[in-house]
Amino acid sequence: MQDLLLNLASTVLALAFVLALAWGLLRAWRRLQPGVGTAGSDTDALRFVRALPVGARERVVLLDHAGERWMLGVTAGGISLLARWPLASGPEPRA
Repeated sequence: MQDLLLNLASTVLALAFVLALAWGLLRAWRRLQPGVGTAGSDTDALRFVRALPVGARERVVLLDHAGERWMLGVTAGGISLLARWPLASGPEPRA
């Protein structure tokens, strides 16, 4: 009986150590990702603005990247660049 409790306790401690290690590594990895944590620059981050469905599986998507706004056409067969223009320095207009 004592062997069983000792094995159970060691297993629980090993599991707690692995979970704590995984949690710490995931937090460190997230902080190093650009645009997610405090590290990295937000100027090159890809930011989703909005999407407009125009068919069953087709849509027009607006993205911001590197100081530009990109309009993409997304279909089941691929992605096409429809337009690209510089971002305005003012606040984004609401629709």
